[in-house]
Amino acid sequence: MEFGRLITAMVTPFDADGQIDWQTTGRLIDYLIEEQQSDSLVVSGTTGESPTLSDDEKLELFRFAVKHANGRCKIIAGTGSNNTAHSIHLTQNAEKAGVDGILLVAPYYNRPSQEGLYQHFKAVAEATALPVILYNVEGRTGVNISVETTLRLAEINNIVATKDCASTDQLTQIISGAPAGFLVYSGDDSATLPTLAIGAYGIISVASHIIGAQMKQLIQSYVNGDVQEAARLNGTLFPIFKGLFHCPHPVPNPVAVKYALGLKGFSVGGVRLPLVEANEQEAAFLRNLIV
Repeated sequence: MEFGRLITAMVTPFDADGQIDWQTTGRLIDYLIEEQQSDSLVVSGTTGESPTLSDDEKLELFRFAVKHANGRCKIIAGTGSNNTAHSIHLTQNAEKAGVDGILLVAPYYNRPSQEGLYQHFKAVAEATALPVILYNVEGRTGVNISVETTLRLAEINNIVATKDCASTDQLTQIISGAPAGFLVYSGDDSATLPTLAIGAYGIISVASHIIGAQMKQLIQSYVNGDVQEAARLNGTLFPIFKGLFHCPHPVPNPVAVKYALGLKGFSVGGVRLPLVEANEQEAAFLRNLIV
């Protein structure tokens, strides 16, 4: 399965009552494919507010995205949780919905050992025919999928990639030790170019909601050997990469990117509690950054 180099972790649009806005969801899928040049979309990831989506909402999102994308891009379902049986249940239902792959975040809060992580991902992967992308984000989960565990998991046939927010040292070891065909995606927009330089394949992005076309150009410039142009674009885009997460202080994703989409004329509604919308200081920072 080829997921491409630019994957957008899509926000979930809400209406004024905090329910999924299906019309806007369809328009957002079109916009991310046609204007921002996303190769694939992650539906119901962290950026999609998966912690506050019900299982029914997630499955309806999967079905809707598959139908609306209609083969124009790949749909990757966020089905990970800190409960292995629940992750298997969601994954198998996502497969029935017709998605192209799944993204599995490391189990959070219960902080399993490395062997527990291995057995968790192995159990979910063995329960589906879909390709699996691991997701390592210690800052959110409290646990790091080690190099050794990642490389063990890479030997499982349908575990095909990792979205990793670890250090470049850790990513370098994964890239150098992984079997042929196992891909590493950066999970940090600001690390797109540095991780490409050490052998990563692409980015699973938040900023691509706003600057996806420019990010695609950055990636393609690097792939084509025009490192100077890639570096120039990276310097231009870097304030947005950082600003969407620090505006001017850290804010939880997707608060900033949802507000930023509104500034670009594409309103996707607010966020669900316990997240709250950007305050005036944050909003002013984003207006200065984006407009």
